[in-house]
Amino acid sequence: MAIIAQLSDIHLAAGRDGEVDDGSGPVRALRAAVSSLLSLPARPDAVVLTGDLADAGKPAEYARLHALLSPLPMAVYPMCGNHDDRDEMRRAFKDHPVIAATGTSARAPVQYAVDVAGVRLVCCDTTVDGHAHGHLSEERLAWLDAVLRDAPDTPTVVATHHPPFPIGMRFIDDLRFVDPAGFASVISRHPQVVRVISGHVHRASVGSVAGTVSTTCPSTYRQLFLDLTKQGRAAVTGEPAGFAIHLIGTDGTATTHFAPTGNYRPLMDVDVE
Repeated sequence: MAIIAQLSDIHLAAGRDGEVDDGSGPVRALRAAVSSLLSLPARPDAVVLTGDLADAGKPAEYARLHALLSPLPMAVYPMCGNHDDRDEMRRAFKDHPVIAATGTSARAPVQYAVDVAGVRLVCCDTTVDGHAHGHLSEERLAWLDAVLRDAPDTPTVVATHHPPFPIGMRFIDDLRFVDPAGFASVISRHPQVVRVISGHVHRASVGSVAGTVSTTCPSTYRQLFLDLTKQGRAAVTGEPAGFAIHLIGTDGTATTHFAPTGNYRPLMDVDVE
């Protein structure tokens, strides 16, 4: 059984002078998320960061992100979102072999596949330069198809920043994964994909793509207001920050939990019959 933690939409921000305030909301929030992961009775085997790690793609933001993640003893796998800068992310994580292997060109997608405790994690780059929406080009879809063909019998989690299913929130769906049909077609050809996980939404949601359960993750920082009307307000709420935990069995079973950040402890033991 692999335990994969998912942190998303961290949005570390730096001022015009490049300074990242240690007392800022995103910094405090990421510290709380890291502390929460470290306090879990069963620690994750790996942590995947599904995009919007920095708020403006500045070097200081990624440097601070790298430092704040350093207490985590397990492997950490960063991905790009529409707020991220691929080049700056590569510089900050140049010590990370899978990131370094994605190339040095700012236009080259940050995408890779790794093994985690007997299952596979495939990280896709859905970002489009200069735009907030997501898309996978024919070239990126071909890469995904080839990577999935490499391990047809290994239970696999595919990660994207933009979710490949409609959320129902106008503000988010306006910045959607454009034309996800190609992605769904690739997923449909690979039954070993047991979960598709995404960020971007700043709250937990569950959908499906090609018959596979697809989820989004709460933000470690701010959650978006759940407005399902046609007008769809773009607003944040006071809901607690959170993260996701994915339990992926080597037999192909998959379970996802959503948890608020905070070091919650058992209040009392209960009788279970």
